[in-house]
Amino acid sequence: MQFRKLSGCYECHMIVDPSRYPIPRSSVCVCSQCGEIFPKMDSLEHHQAIRHAVSELGVEDSGRNIVEIIFKSSWQKKDIPICKIERILKVHNTQRTIQRFEDCRDAVKNRALGTTRKNPRCAADGNELLRFHCASISCTLGARGSSSLCGSVPGCGVCTIIRHGFQGKAGGEGGKGVRTTASSGRAHDSLSCMDGRRAMLVCRVIAGRVRRIADDAPTEEDALSSLSAPGSYDSVAGFVGIYSNLEELVVYNPRAILPCFVVIYKALES
Repeated sequence: MQFRKLSGCYECHMIVDPSRYPIPRSSVCVCSQCGEIFPKMDSLEHHQAIRHAVSELGVEDSGRNIVEIIFKSSWQKKDIPICKIERILKVHNTQRTIQRFEDCRDAVKNRALGTTRKNPRCAADGNELLRFHCASISCTLGARGSSSLCGSVPGCGVCTIIRHGFQGKAGGEGGKGVRTTASSGRAHDSLSCMDGRRAMLVCRVIAGRVRRIADDAPTEEDALSSLSAPGSYDSVAGFVGIYSNLEELVVYNPRAILPCFVVIYKALES
């Protein structure tokens, strides 16, 4: 392997010059995207998580068409233009993030092994669902081929989520957790944004054992806060407003949510 001089990673300031730091070649970690060299796997993973977090799906990519269809198909008003999509990005999760997600699945499956008749989906795949989560955006994520997350944390909601994961209290005490929706329309309505520019995350979710809120619950917040013994459930589902036929799912463990795609768009005035 022939080493070259490196400028280093702007996030972790890691600079490796083989002439100054003799490192055994067997222990060197090389970034497959840009060729940067790091002495430890942890440093490489951190670099990739920041510098190569996303990539844009082009118009010729079949995956882009599928994500766009999923994104637009669950808005309430399908007969009028709802938004202008700027770009669709694929999230490149680190191996550590993916492993944590799979660990959540394994935990749910293990708990369901003795009750397969009551929770067959939990025993099969952890009751995995496709869900939406809307976040703010204050940068040009993915523009002009850029794959880096911005440093505006916590100002930029989407970069914060991709960088640090979803924020929530695992265990669900008091009904706390991460709110996801079955419809992009409901997720859009849940976030207020002055300029209308937002980022919709399309996520895989290990819902596990779901507690459903009764239709006659006084309010969504009251129903969520009234849950008892949340440890016996992995998430709670409710019905909200004009989207009463669509579930709103609050997931107790934030590691059970894996962002896969990001749709950056600007909502059109109705």
